[in-house]
Amino acid sequence: METVIATERLNKKFGEGDLQINALREVDLTIQRGEFTAIVGPSGSGKTTLLNILCGLDLPTSGEIRVSGKPLSSMNGTELSRFRRNHIGLVFQAYNLIPVLTVLENIEYVMLLQGISPRERKDRVRDFLGRIGLEGKEKRFPSELSGGQQQRVAIARAMVSEPDLILADEPTANLDSETGSQLLDMMRRFNREQKMTFIFSTHDPMIMERATRLITLTDGKIVQDERRE
Repeated sequence: METVIATERLNKKFGEGDLQINALREVDLTIQRGEFTAIVGPSGSGKTTLLNILCGLDLPTSGEIRVSGKPLSSMNGTELSRFRRNHIGLVFQAYNLIPVLTVLENIEYVMLLQGISPRERKDRVRDFLGRIGLEGKEKRFPSELSGGQQQRVAIARAMVSEPDLILADEPTANLDSETGSQLLDMMRRFNREQKMTFIFSTHDPMIMERATRLITLTDGKIVQDERRE
């Protein structure tokens, strides 16, 4: 199987001296293509820190990380931004849509940066709008959508460029249980049908139930790694 993520002895420290916090400790992790993984643990366990390092938004204090075979630590800021754009889809609990862009423009934004032709962008967006149940809403702005609809747009934006990896930080935190369940089922379907690789940072039992792999962090260490099918 193809390895999408490989970390070796990953450490992350914040602060100095007596105030130093070890957010991650000696994290060794391998994620294969097509996994649907939930990283769980109490607040302060290092979940979000790990996710930020996996996508290059933060750098480890020590240790190695490779995504799709590329060492992130050897890239400068511009190279990291370009790599994220082409290989990683990000979904946040706050949606992070661009308010002055329409639904269509938000979803196609990454593809625009990638230089994909206008026709292919429009075709892909229309296909995704149908699959996420937002047909006919392509000209609406984020402020005209419900929270659940905004998160659907954010998920479509993350997936439409066909990245190697989707990282989702508490994606259901601001949603009611029914909407959250629908979105998770949609992501699980994409995972099964297209072998998209998903990693969630979460407290949500609904995500844990659907995950095929459950990684538990405590005080920055992996204390349990359970595979389920």
